[in-house]
Amino acid sequence: MKPIPLTPEVEAVAKRIVWFEPPEKAIADPIQFLAYAMTYGNHADMELLKQHLSQSDLLEAITHAPPGVFDERSWAYWNLVLGRYPAPPLPVRTLDAPAPRKEDDAQ
Repeated sequence: MKPIPLTPEVEAVAKRIVWFEPPEKAIADPIQFLAYAMTYGNHADMELLKQHLSQSDLLEAITHAPPGVFDERSWAYWNLVLGRYPAPPLPVRTLDAPAPRKEDDAQ
């Protein structure tokens, strides 16, 4: 996916949607940024971002979306808009089982 340029308009969107990171860092990972935009952005935000992105870029973003960002409603909407129907399951986090503690071995 091509990088998203940090224009003043994109910067304003990034500040509002990914408020916990500086805009430069937020757009440095376009797939994660788009996942947040597709979930928390409004129509105007997405229209602005689509000026810099292709349909293929949006499809790549949803195909490789990080777990824990999309809600069910946004996931269903964007999969339908991008022609992925029925929508695949939401991405999920997988956690490896923790190693047993030494105290557990003694019992």
